[in-house]
Parts: sequence; structure tokens; C-alpha cells
Amino acid sequence: MKLAGKTALITGAARRIGAQTAQTLHENGANIIIHYGRSGEAAVQLIKQFNDIRPNSAVVLQADLLNMDEVHHLAIQAFNAFDSLDILVNNASTFYATPLGTINEDNWEDLMGTNIKAPLFLSQACYPALKQSQGVIINMVDIHARSPLKDHITYSCAKAAKVMLTRSLALEMGPEVRVNAIAPGAILWPQDQGEGDTAAQQQVLEQIPLKRTGHPKNIADTILYLVTNDYVNGQVIAVDGGRQLF
Repeated sequence: MKLAGKTALITGAARRIGAQTAQTLHENGANIIIHYGRSGEAAVQLIKQFNDIRPNSAVVLQADLLNMDEVHHLAIQAFNAFDSLDILVNNASTFYATPLGTINEDNWEDLMGTNIKAPLFLSQACYPALKQSQGVIINMVDIHARSPLKDHITYSCAKAAKVMLTRSLALEMGPEVRVNAIAPGAILWPQDQGEGDTAAQQQVLEQIPLKRTGHPKNIADTILYLVTNDYVNGQVIAVDGGRQLF
């Protein structure tokens, strides 16, 4: 078990890519701390599944990542859960369109808050524990950090800032803590995009040399690689089927 004795905190881990990441790290021996904002039922079901497989190997913590007091408290609770913290995955994110002319301060505070402010302050709060364990931070960014997504100005800017956060933290936290990022492409369709929106989905697929979507396990396996390879630092790995080649 590659991660036996290690502890991982994954934000927004109740569903989708976060849940798959939790499962993959747990399968490799890690103790798992699932953070959630509103998906409490799914989070509880997931930790029950993990604890049924390996007793006392998973806990769940709730926090509003827009509240900096709760972010700081989350870091303390995460360390106390297993008396150590080795891995922080800043996965939680909000995503929605903010077309030019409609952007307001609430959009800005929400998208910037979850995608850049919370990861910065949570990473800072977890730094002493991660420094002690020679740990690692993985930030989830987006291919649209490099190539903006139409009508998603605020989101694209937030993810671009998170790329710079990754590189800055890698510089500031070394040599004890490594910091890397993953930029997913079309892994899962947005939750607000109906299954019937096949025209939009096909348009995306045409931009991918592999002509298909990825799977959350493609992301989770890349996280596992970044956690276990101790000489990769300050990097952003695109997992996008080659979409950024265009």
C-alpha cells in the first residue's frame, strides 16, 4: 500500500472527481478526511464505505470555504483527526457562467473565494502540519486557466490565479512541502448541463484528439502519481486527451 500511514484531506470530496480521488487514495492505504460544503449525505455514505473496508480510516468534516474562520478551523480539525496531515487536495470549486455585462460582486466573491482564496488560506493553515510530515499539496485547476472559456470570465481568471498560486507555493514551501496542480479537460459534464445537450457536448469532443471524455479515475491516478513521486514540484499536468494542442 503506497500510502499506508499517510493522511489526506480532500476538499469537496463527497461527489464526482473528489469522491474518486478519495477512493483511489484510500485503496492505496491512506486515511481519508472528506470535506464537504453542502453534500453531507453523500459524504457520510462515502466514509461509511471506506470504514467498512478499513475501520477507522475515514472521517468527514464540514466547512464553508468562503468563511476564513471555518477554513482555519478545518485545518486544525484535519490534523487532529489522525494526528498528522500528509496530503492536501484543493479540489472544491464553484463553476458557472458570468458573461460580460452580467458580472457582479457576488459572482466574483464566490468564484474567486472557492477557487483561489480558500485554497491559499487552507494551504497556509495546513503548512505547519505538512512541513512536519514532508507533505504535498495538489491543486485542481482547469485547462481554461490557459485558454479562457467563453462566457466564464471570472472562473477562468480564478483558475489562472490558482496556477500561479501553485507555482508560488512550490517556491515558498520548499524544500519540505511539494506543490503541484492538475488541469482536467472534459472529464465529467457540468452538473447543470443536461444529458440531452448533445450538440454542445459533441462540439467539445471535436476539439479533443482522442474524441472522447476522460474518467475521474484518470485524475485520481494522476494525483496518486504526484503524491508518490517526490521530485515533481511546481508543475501543472493537463489531463485533457490532448485538447490543449489546439
